[in-house]
Amino acid sequence: MALTKNIRNFCIIAHIDHGKSTLADRLIQKAKLVDDRNFKDQILDNMDIERERGITIKSQAVTIPYTALDGIEYELNFVDTPGHVDFSYEVSRAINSCEGALLLVDATQGVQAQTLSNMYLALEHNLEIVPVINKIDMQAADIPRVKKQIDKDLGLDAETAVLVSARQGVGIDELFETIVSRIPSPTGDPSSPLRALIFDCHYDPYRGVVVHLRIFDGKLKKGMKISFMSNNSVYEIETAGVFKLALVETGELSAGDVGYIIAGIKTVSDVRVGDTVTGTDNPCSSALSGFREVKPVVFSSIYPVDSNDYEELRTSMEKLKLNDASLIYEKDSSAALGFGFRCGFLGLLHLEVIQERLEREFDQSVIFTAPSVKYKVFIRDGEELMIDNPMDYPDEGRIAGAEEPYIRASVITPTDYLGNIMTLCLEKRGVQTNMTYLDEKRVEMIYDMPLSEVLFDFYDRLKSISRGYASFDYDISGYKPTELVKLDILLNAKPVDALSQLVFKDNAYDRARKVCERLRDEIPRQQFKIPIQGSIGSHVIARETVNALRKDVLAKCYGGDITRKRKLLEKQKEGKKRMKMVGDVELPQSAFLAVLKSRDE
Repeated sequence: MALTKNIRNFCIIAHIDHGKSTLADRLIQKAKLVDDRNFKDQILDNMDIERERGITIKSQAVTIPYTALDGIEYELNFVDTPGHVDFSYEVSRAINSCEGALLLVDATQGVQAQTLSNMYLALEHNLEIVPVINKIDMQAADIPRVKKQIDKDLGLDAETAVLVSARQGVGIDELFETIVSRIPSPTGDPSSPLRALIFDCHYDPYRGVVVHLRIFDGKLKKGMKISFMSNNSVYEIETAGVFKLALVETGELSAGDVGYIIAGIKTVSDVRVGDTVTGTDNPCSSALSGFREVKPVVFSSIYPVDSNDYEELRTSMEKLKLNDASLIYEKDSSAALGFGFRCGFLGLLHLEVIQERLEREFDQSVIFTAPSVKYKVFIRDGEELMIDNPMDYPDEGRIAGAEEPYIRASVITPTDYLGNIMTLCLEKRGVQTNMTYLDEKRVEMIYDMPLSEVLFDFYDRLKSISRGYASFDYDISGYKPTELVKLDILLNAKPVDALSQLVFKDNAYDRARKVCERLRDEIPRQQFKIPIQGSIGSHVIARETVNALRKDVLAKCYGGDITRKRKLLEKQKEGKKRMKMVGDVELPQSAFLAVLKSRDE
């Protein structure tokens, strides 16, 4: 184990797509942790989805040995962080386990929304921030402009910024030297009682849960009994070690180290990110600050496309839960789709990741209902309900009022797209609270906006309006009063429970009309007319009709009296009426997918 003064703990923080994973690859390659034959791009990203989308979903850690120019050997503990706003709590815990951060800025795009929010997060934890300008090899790179932004927007000294090209490996040696010279060594007393922060964990099918730790004080070693301070559960350490891409067993970890322990923990749910670990024999006096329970903000129900696959889906969900503690689910059922699960997610990206993992890793064909947020509903008798499922919504007559979650949204955009973005935010019920010109060409806008409005196509439309230049970041700010209604979709006068939605009153008509139009295009025609209606309570607000297939009953009538033809048509009319009374409409799976997949485009 290295001396504390020769350890450096750092993370890389950046906006999505500014080259964080590529820079991590270069650092690992330079340290020769993996030979060139076994090297692959995005080496810290284990999931196929991460590789394809170029995003980090699960943060990783790696210990990099480095010999400086003065001959001193250092141990650099690098903690990779997810870049997406859905995983901001995990980012804050990873930042908390470091003394310094490399703030990566793209030389072509400059400072963006998450660059700012991640920097503030690092400043809150008193990290030494080293600005790094990446992609200097690109033709569109404008280094003087980016330096000006680092100076003005971030308040950092742009002259100390390290210029690198992660793709071509330019400037990596200078970056290593900057890390060891600028980032402070950890302060911690190996002789104090054990105090360690859990910043992540993952599940190993053979060894159980592998807990990722940063040791602040004290030591831990094999055979020692430890306690998790949030729930007082006690475990015995079976093994401890460091990450060098593979798990390398060292038997003990001391103050300042970043590593892992395995202690016979059965499921990821037993381990909470941000929790403090201490010894049972000599516990520390207080837990590390910043721990909180991660709560889901987006809810949706999952059903198997074929209802016979329910048991397989249940098994798949259990396996997923082993790997992802933030996934919350419970049993659910629908008259239209059969048995399924009601799930809570950290955000829309988390929902999409779970959907893709179910389809790829477990070969499940699933249908997700329209995503919803958790509303507070106040009943006239003084009761307060938290509702995320339209099925649980009480009768209108019992409701005294409702509140919905709001976010504080930050949008940074070039001034050319300002008008269109303001229109989009207004359309999404956003209220502007601040607007700052960062320089001649860029502006930052702060909006108070309902979270439910961001769930439907907001991000895609923002990107298309601004041709990809606008950046978006948000955090939950609390609940505000709203006018909430339950929108039911009726097929042949029967409600289809899986298509019900909780919507803002003024948006109900548009939403109902779009759903009805999509269903009209998807439902196969029958021998009778099928009305598709959107209703709030007993009040129908939108309607489409699937016209009847009409059998030509007059085909066999050649000439003759008109009364004979009329008689046949009347008889057909009677038959259709009777058929409509007993006729049940089969709703094809494609109709569900059409309504739910395209959301609100």
